Amino acid sequence: MTNNLFNEFEKITSKQWKNQIQYELKGADYNETLIWESLEGIKVKPFYHSDEDAVTNAVETSASNFKIVQEIFVHDLEKSIHRANDVLNRGAESIRFIIDNENIDVSSLLNEIKTDVNSVYIQLNFLSKTFVEKINTEAGKLAFEIFVLVDPIHQLGKDGNWFTNLNTDFEAYNNIVNTCKNINFVTVNAQLYQNAGANMVQQLAYTLAHTNEYLNRVPNFEGTITIQIAVGTNYFFEIAKLRALRLLFETLVNAYNPNITLHILATPTKRNKTIYDYNVNMLRTTTECMSAILGGADAVENLNYDALFHKSNEFGSRISRNQLLVLKNESYLDKVNNPADGTYYIENLTQQLAEKALTLFKDIEANGGLITQLIEGTIQRKIAEAAAKEQVLFDEGKEVLLGTNKYPNAQDKMAHDLELFPFVKQNPRKTLISPIIEKRLAETLEQQRLEEEKNANA
Repeated sequence: MTNNLFNEFEKITSKQWKNQIQYELKGADYNETLIWESLEGIKVKPFYHSDEDAVTNAVETSASNFKIVQEIFVHDLEKSIHRANDVLNRGAESIRFIIDNENIDVSSLLNEIKTDVNSVYIQLNFLSKTFVEKINTEAGKLAFEIFVLVDPIHQLGKDGNWFTNLNTDFEAYNNIVNTCKNINFVTVNAQLYQNAGANMVQQLAYTLAHTNEYLNRVPNFEGTITIQIAVGTNYFFEIAKLRALRLLFETLVNAYNPNITLHILATPTKRNKTIYDYNVNMLRTTTECMSAILGGADAVENLNYDALFHKSNEFGSRISRNQLLVLKNESYLDKVNNPADGTYYIENLTQQLAEKALTLFKDIEANGGLITQLIEGTIQRKIAEAAAKEQVLFDEGKEVLLGTNKYPNAQDKMAHDLELFPFVKQNPRKTLISPIIEKRLAETLEQQRLEEEKNANA
């Protein structure tokens, strides 16, 4: 159609809308009543209009190509192979294997995958050139793409210690990058920042600084960098966060090598998950997966609704996979690329998050970079401050987790159902730095309820 149907309607300016809104407010202050400020310092307006909010960000996303990933812990080799083939036959498109030690026969693990698979992620909780070389050898024979996920900086931030030490870790890392060309290896695991309570500007800035450490310490790198990122429940902000990440990443790598590409593996955050009224976690992870898809994640791995307190199980894994299958096959979120393009609200959020994160990134670099600031404790302190602000909102009931700090079910009992310890674990030991601590908003409240259960049964 050449004629725009809306041309027959009189155009209304943003000023006219504001005047009408002010009239409807009957004297209440427009700014105080309708404009709210996020934890990132972004002021959100009640409406966005083309005459003052038409922002376009050059972000290319491809929702049509997002892949459904299933997590598998590799303890028993034969069971892991069987499970991988089973979940691939039931809708998963990629697998993320988690391997804790070098005793696993990784050649058999990869070669026994009989079902078509788009890609395989192998998360190693150790750094071994010999082990990665085995994966690289097999990757040269296989049709699917392999991502080996090892991140010494994440190891430092989460554990407080390097795998060995800074120089040894990066010497091994560079050797692997230079010799293992059949795999994607450089990885930035940024989930820690979100799960520990960093706000979105911090998450983006720390992720960018994290990436920059590798670009500085892995000379002449060319290829794909995988960023693992956690997605929270602030729906539109999270869409904008992933879009801003692509903008910032492109800005950064253009200073090194424009041929470096970004691969985003997204998963829902643990920070807002609860053990009481745990079925609500399915609703939370659904919106978080939607944000990840619409924000442009290349692959999405859902979090089981009972992951906090149950060991990996068939029912939880099937439900988490089916949530993504519904979003792809029934909600058709894979049918449109760049779905957020032209949405004034999301475009403005994207721009503001990117600008604020870039400012913080420059400050980090001016003060020695991410590793230096981790060693000095600056990053840990800033995240703790942001987490404390959010915790106050939760404790005051201003940030709501349904079934936990609002409309809790007093009959809900969990003490008998905990297969895993769902709280911050205390492990006193000597560390190089103070680790970044992942903590959920509901932990203190849940511990109080569990204690009440214990006393009631005494």
